[in-house]
Amino acid sequence: MKFKTFITIFFGMIICQPCAMRAQETPAWAKESVEKREQRMAWWRHDRFGMFIHWGLYALPARHEWVKNHEKISDENYQKYFDRFDPDLFNPKEWAAKAREAGMKYVVITTKHHDGFCLWDSKYTDFKATKTPYGKDLIKPFVEAFRAEGLRIGFYYSLIDWHHPDFTYDYFHPNGPQNSEERKTANANRDIKKYQQYLKDQITEIMTQFGQIDELFLDFSYPGADGKGRNDWDSENLIKLIRKLQPQILIDDRADLNDTDWGWDFKTPEQYMPSEWPTVNGKRVAWETCQTFSGSWGYHRDEQSWKNVRQLLTMLIEVTSKGGNLLLNVGPTARGLFDDRANASLEGMGQWMKYHSRSIYGCTQAPEEFTVPKNCLLTYNPERKRLYIHILEWPIHALRLPAYAGKFKYAQLLNDASEARYKTEDNNIIFDLPLRKPPVEIPVIELFLE
Repeated sequence: MKFKTFITIFFGMIICQPCAMRAQETPAWAKESVEKREQRMAWWRHDRFGMFIHWGLYALPARHEWVKNHEKISDENYQKYFDRFDPDLFNPKEWAAKAREAGMKYVVITTKHHDGFCLWDSKYTDFKATKTPYGKDLIKPFVEAFRAEGLRIGFYYSLIDWHHPDFTYDYFHPNGPQNSEERKTANANRDIKKYQQYLKDQITEIMTQFGQIDELFLDFSYPGADGKGRNDWDSENLIKLIRKLQPQILIDDRADLNDTDWGWDFKTPEQYMPSEWPTVNGKRVAWETCQTFSGSWGYHRDEQSWKNVRQLLTMLIEVTSKGGNLLLNVGPTARGLFDDRANASLEGMGQWMKYHSRSIYGCTQAPEEFTVPKNCLLTYNPERKRLYIHILEWPIHALRLPAYAGKFKYAQLLNDASEARYKTEDNNIIFDLPLRKPPVEIPVIELFLE
């Protein structure tokens, strides 16, 4: 993922704006009816909550997944991590069980990150897990374990590759010349066309060797002078290949095709919460925010800015209340375990989801006729005709719902299905709540609508 907050927010904001849409004719291979697109995305819109996993060589230094860039580590010095990569405690069945128990419905794992290290046995490189002391493909057992737990499978694949000899130097590259003119000279020995073929070859592998892949997270473009965008990736032909190999797949918006309506399926604000449902040209679009438990995507031993369970749940609820999905990241250790802090967070979220998942799955933004009460968030299930009031700050006895009279026929606390009694006063609803908050992190009132 992106390496500094200001870069993250900058890119995140750009992808949620109209992008100064340059009208580009839809190629014949990409044409799709609105109905077909909606069918393709139906599972994703329903499930709302997924697990992101950033894992690779950077788990050994354990100080951020961009450590090679941050510390300008040469290929020779980075090799020590490759030579010692041996996740002997890796048990994907345990990972999958933790994800399911947390209430997650799909997973996206880094098959290759920016350092170029591959977790599967790619025949196009030796910079892969099967050539390390561990010696085995990590993706195949991962996919099998998560499918066995009922989770859909997504792959992250980095468009960037600081290891590949034909990936041209740019301002992000950790090992190239720092001066732009010097980079141009150095790039005379590198062929971006060969790298484009490498992208297609590896994409073909991960799209054909592991069964149905439900989501692909390509990461990322930075077009402009001395950057990289669609022409560098050959994005149109790359997307065409992906659609051919996995017609049902959902693709993110980071291949620099934001001016099209066919080069992406959903927007990806990273590490920030949009103030409202993102739009493009005034139309609401599908979106998924990727977020971390802390400030790093890869395992970072000494990073301390971890969100607590309440913050994480509030984030999940708020995302759902704006019609979006949450992809929440775990960075496993170099031995192949989730660290204790991540386990505690997942367990806490799972405890809440056990009783409240129906206020998330299948839910979206509430109709405008329902005013959001103070210190609350609303989600809405249009199929079941249920409105969910998530109470972030438990009131003293009474909760007032302005202009809700006549809009619902029954109310209950979701955690135990106990009736929530109320009275009507001047078209307002006033709930008579117990003084003591229910024994859950964020209580929810479920309204059965008229």
